[in-house]
Amino acid sequence: MPERKLGEILVEKNLLCQVTLDRVIKIATKLGKRTGAVLEEMGLITEDELAQALALQYNLRPLSGFAKAGFPPEVLAVLPAEVALGHMLFPLKLDGNRLALAMADPTNTKIVENIAANKGLIIVPYISTKSEIKRAICKHYFGLDSVDSTKKTVLIVEDEKTTLGIMKDMLSKHYLVITAADGIEAYKEVITRKPHVVLTDEEMPKLNGFGLLSALRAVPETKQIPIILISGAAGDNAEAQAFGKGFFDFISKPVKEITLLTRVKRAYEFSEKHNYLFLR
Repeated sequence: MPERKLGEILVEKNLLCQVTLDRVIKIATKLGKRTGAVLEEMGLITEDELAQALALQYNLRPLSGFAKAGFPPEVLAVLPAEVALGHMLFPLKLDGNRLALAMADPTNTKIVENIAANKGLIIVPYISTKSEIKRAICKHYFGLDSVDSTKKTVLIVEDEKTTLGIMKDMLSKHYLVITAADGIEAYKEVITRKPHVVLTDEEMPKLNGFGLLSALRAVPETKQIPIILISGAAGDNAEAQAFGKGFFDFISKPVKEITLLTRVKRAYEFSEKHNYLFLR
């Protein structure tokens, strides 16, 4: 357990005043969130400032810029991509039975203990930001560069080219449209591009729409993205099943332009607002 509280360090570093800290602690308690996470979401401290403060609090070394480095396959193999993404961890170096591990949340001890026990490793933790860890995961696990688009972005996941082309034409006048032909490709696109809205077909190769939803909901960085299911199945049962699984909305084929634009607009507005709901 750390000897000092995060808020004390931030006040000492003149990043916050005590009055602001006290107010944020009340908000964090009400929401059941960690104070540092709420401070970052509210824009009161930056990712780097939070990482530096956590490093001081837990007496750990902060680390940045490692996404640009090279990592051998045997180091990456220690930690599956889904575990790295789900817990914001990245394996840095394997020296005998010692694993240097970058982490964004030093309180996430259970997963670290599990890795150590299952792999027979001694974990040497470092503190980094979520953005740096995400960049490293995208580059070294997926071979892609992470992009934070400021444009209104929609991902369409559809393996049938004609249908994909029609939906892309409908949306391109209003949004930056990116596409994927299957669920695995879509998963990588969401992780690297983080679109505001995802439209996915139900039946696809490699990973279907329900599997894609489940995979994205397991990752903290993507679990709030609204996902709309496009299905050839019609009727109340199909729609009820989609909502029951957690899809934001449901559109049956053939897709009508007015329906598509209306549903995507509503999903985009939700995407824009959900990060700020705690301020209301």
